[in-house]
Amino acid sequence: MRILRMFGSVEIRSWHLCGIVAGGVGGTTPTLTRNKENIHSDIVSAVSMAPDQSTAAQFDWISLDDDEEVVWADTPHESSLVPALVVGVPLAIVLVGIPIIVAAYLHRENTEYVVTNRALYRKSGIISRNVQRVDLGKVQNTTYSQGFFGQRFGYGTVEVSTAGGSGVELTFDSISDPKRVQELINTQTKDDGSDRPDDKAAVLDEILTELRAIRVAVEAPEQEEAGTSEEL
Repeated sequence: MRILRMFGSVEIRSWHLCGIVAGGVGGTTPTLTRNKENIHSDIVSAVSMAPDQSTAAQFDWISLDDDEEVVWADTPHESSLVPALVVGVPLAIVLVGIPIIVAAYLHRENTEYVVTNRALYRKSGIISRNVQRVDLGKVQNTTYSQGFFGQRFGYGTVEVSTAGGSGVELTFDSISDPKRVQELINTQTKDDGSDRPDDKAAVLDEILTELRAIRVAVEAPEQEEAGTSEEL
């Protein structure tokens, strides 16, 4: 709204300039110069503010760090609704297919994916909001896949696994050009400034701690049985 008001003031000043030139009022040159400077200042201010406002409005569901920048953002591909339409349209005759189509549409409209130079984000949820974040420093493996419709319409799924995690931790479902997105994530992971050796050491420490706990739990009953047999 502020940008529209700025351009509105620019238009008013432009008409004011035309009136001054047409009326031949004295002292026109200083007024023209001054108004031109004001118009230029308003345009520069409006343009410089526009990206910040649009970015803040578009990604209001995540909190970016000061040095964090968005490098890619998208929603599920429009053609990902095709499977729901194929199933739902024939069933719409008996009113069963309508909920299938509506659910698929709402899922697509309420799902967003973001890749920054620090982390990966996924927002989902129709009634409630679920936001997942995976730091680039924890990304260990990425894969992409395309199903029957995905191969024909150019969309697919990217899966992200993390160090120390159990299986896939984050998925970007039904996105355009999944191979390119996978390559982008791998590039950002390599360029990430996090200290990888420390992260790997921390993961190894956690694994060793869990193994020791398992060993103690397994050996404890055996020691008790050995002590009981010696008493007998």
